[in-house]
Amino acid sequence: QVQLVESGGRLVQAGDSLRLSCVFSGRNFGGYTVGWFRQNPGTERIFVGVINRSGTNVHLSDSVKGRFTISKENNKNTAFLQMTALKPEDTATYYCAAGRDVSTMDLKSAGQYDTWGQGTQVTVSS
Repeated sequence: QVQLVESGGRLVQAGDSLRLSCVFSGRNFGGYTVGWFRQNPGTERIFVGVINRSGTNVHLSDSVKGRFTISKENNKNTAFLQMTALKPEDTATYYCAAGRDVSTMDLKSAGQYDTWGQGTQVTVSS
């Protein structure tokens, strides 16, 4: 059974950097595309970025492009979301998600991902 556990979220100040981790439990992490999403109470889960199975290709949303990046270490069953120049509007619960058959035409859709972590809270104060 595949499981994901995020960690690293905390309270930071605007302009700070933070790295979130997503640890995968199961077989063949290299066979999964990993996405990152964020969500605030009462709102939809929003796509942040995605990394392909091999960890060689990253796609980020316009709102975080140039500030965030994603990496994936298949030999350590871990993916990372590196966040820099954080803004108060980045405040949210961040989720990682994994999918075996994520369509390259629909990477931003939460429904493409089979397994989700429990989320980790990031709060950016101004």
